[in-house]
Amino acid sequence: MKNNTEHKPAEDRDAIIKTLRDQESVSMSDPDMPRLAEVASEAFKVLKDFNLEYDLEKGRALFGTLIGKDLDETTTVYPPFYTNYGKNISLGKGVFINHDCSMLDLGGIEIEDEVMIGPRVSITSENHPISPKERKTLVPGKVTIKKNAWIGSNVNILPGVTIGEHSVVAAGAVVTKNVPPRTLVGGIPAKELKKLED
Repeated sequence: MKNNTEHKPAEDRDAIIKTLRDQESVSMSDPDMPRLAEVASEAFKVLKDFNLEYDLEKGRALFGTLIGKDLDETTTVYPPFYTNYGKNISLGKGVFINHDCSMLDLGGIEIEDEVMIGPRVSITSENHPISPKERKTLVPGKVTIKKNAWIGSNVNILPGVTIGEHSVVAAGAVVTKNVPPRTLVGGIPAKELKKLED
């Protein structure tokens, strides 16, 4: 496939990324679709170094390169980590992300202060329609994890979901809809198990 983005100005080349970040769907036949492969390759290059780095301070600097902003000194991300872009990931202060997590972030992923994320968690902000005729469409859905939430190991969080402040998602859950603040959810699909007190 010919890359139609090579000779465009930077702002034009990234128009498809802005469209997705603005929560607008994009057909996979869009002529700018090759740009997504380019940015994925750029992310993979940084991830190769990050995922082999054992020094946490050096790793923090590499992760900052991946997401396009400095990582706060109170936030820690353990390798390996996987993403297809990185620049639409926002991490607050005091965040801890354990090893082997995956975040598909073209639609945006915002993780607020003091969030804990267990190993092998998958967060995706990208989806496709169920209809066979429309399936070759990329549909963004921003994911937000509010302050002091705890995401257990092997959790899957699907596009468009918001996890409320101080909530807990039990290990192995698949979260398909919003989680209210101070709530424990679990299961497939995740359902409310109980309200959480102080």
